[in-house]
Amino acid sequence: MALYAMGDFHLSFQVNKPMEVFGAEWKNHVKRIEKNCNKKIRPDDTLVITGDHSWGRNLDECREDLAFIEALPGRKILLRGNHDMFWDAKKTDKLNEMFQGRLEFLQNNFYAYGDHALVGTKGYCYEGKDTIEHFLKIRDRELERLKVSFDQAVAAGYHRFIMFLHYPPTSIGEMSSPFTEMAEQYGAEKVIYSHCHGQKRYDDSFKGYVNGIEYKLVSGDYLKFKPELVLG
Repeated sequence: MALYAMGDFHLSFQVNKPMEVFGAEWKNHVKRIEKNCNKKIRPDDTLVITGDHSWGRNLDECREDLAFIEALPGRKILLRGNHDMFWDAKKTDKLNEMFQGRLEFLQNNFYAYGDHALVGTKGYCYEGKDTIEHFLKIRDRELERLKVSFDQAVAAGYHRFIMFLHYPPTSIGEMSSPFTEMAEQYGAEKVIYSHCHGQKRYDDSFKGYVNGIEYKLVSGDYLKFKPELVLG
C-alpha cells in the first residue's frame, strides 16, 4: 500500500482546451498520465489529485474527464482546484454521494490512510490578480475549511496528518503564511501542493523541509506527469 499525489490534469475530453499551447511539456500529457499511473500505482494504492481536474464548466461537461480519472488504478481522492468549475464548494457531500465507491472529494472532511489523516482544501495565495481585500476574504474562507478538515480528523482520533492544498502554501517571497502556521499547529508531517506551472513558477513556494515539515510540489508538468510517492 502506497500514497501518491499529482495535480493539474487539466483534462478536456468534452471541451476544446488543448494544453500543448502552454508549452512542449504538455504534449500528449493525458496519455502520459495514463501510462505513468498504470505503471506505478497498484490497486491497493491511493492517489490524491490536487485540483484542476477538468476544463469543463459544469458536471455534464466533465463527465468524461472524471471517468478517465475513475479508470486510473487505485483509490482516487480529489481536491478542488481554481479551475474546477464543476465543483460547487457547497455541494461536496452531493459529489461524494454521486461518486460513492468510485471517487472521493476532499473538502470540509478528511480521509483515512492507515494511521494518517489526509486533510486539505483548495487554499489561496496572492498572485497580484485581485485586491488585497478580495485575497484576504478568499484566503480566510479556505483557512476555515482547512481547520474543519483538521478538526474532524482530530475528533476521530487521528494524530498524524498529511495536508493537501491546490495553491502553494505561501505567496511568492513569504517565509510563512497562515497555511504553514496551521500545518505547524496541528503537526502535519507533509504539505503537498500544485498549481505552479512552468520553470519560472516551480520555486514560488517551499520545497523540502521547513520547520520540520516536508513540502512537496506535485504539479503535473513539474513531475513530468509521473505520480509522486508521498508515503510508501
